[in-house]
Amino acid sequence: MDQKELRTSPKQRVFIIIIAVIMLGSIIASYAAIVLNGGKSGDSNENKVDPAKVAQYQEAYNEKVKEFSEATAGDFAKFIAHKGEIKAYNETSANENGLKTRDLEKGSGRQLTEEDTNYLAYYVGWCADESIFDSSFDDNNDPKAFSKILDASLGMIEGWNIGINGMNLGGIREITIPEELAYSDSMEICGGLNKPLKFMVMPVANEDPLKTMAKELDDAYMRLQYANYGLDYDEVSPEVDE
Repeated sequence: MDQKELRTSPKQRVFIIIIAVIMLGSIIASYAAIVLNGGKSGDSNENKVDPAKVAQYQEAYNEKVKEFSEATAGDFAKFIAHKGEIKAYNETSANENGLKTRDLEKGSGRQLTEEDTNYLAYYVGWCADESIFDSSFDDNNDPKAFSKILDASLGMIEGWNIGINGMNLGGIREITIPEELAYSDSMEICGGLNKPLKFMVMPVANEDPLKTMAKELDDAYMRLQYANYGLDYDEVSPEVDE
């Protein structure tokens, strides 16, 4: 799989498209209203945000995060023990030396291949200056638990796929990815283009109860995001194959 981004879920991509269309439509509608009103802007009640509904979905999402964090406490304790490995590194060397892996802890589950996408993964990704750009943590600066997990079937950057090759589920590995196997010049990250990245990854089986909890957490998150834009997730979002 030769992909150049850690992709959002199908539902998240639908949401992004919907919001882009709404924003474009709002701009056009606002301009038309100004013209028709002789230069005076008008108010629109379309997609009006309902604070009560937002609060309801926020509470539901918080509850799912709490459930997920409690259920994954054992995995978090295992993973966070290696937090000291999140260190600054030399960008030039990371790009010049190519992809490097270092096993921090061996797993006992089945072994993964470069083409394997049937697993979930806890992760943390950081830049050369030690700053974290994304993670499974509830708080990147002072993590106390996991609040999300990555579904590998959504597609990863090429360096991730190469880097997990040979890992066993339940293991923890550090992967150093040079820019050409990360985002190259297609996306700014860590303050610019062509940046190397480091990940610490812990893949686990894509099985229940974790699989169901991850889906429920994602659904709760999407409902909250839709509500923040005055949309009803169940009405607007089409059925998407998982």
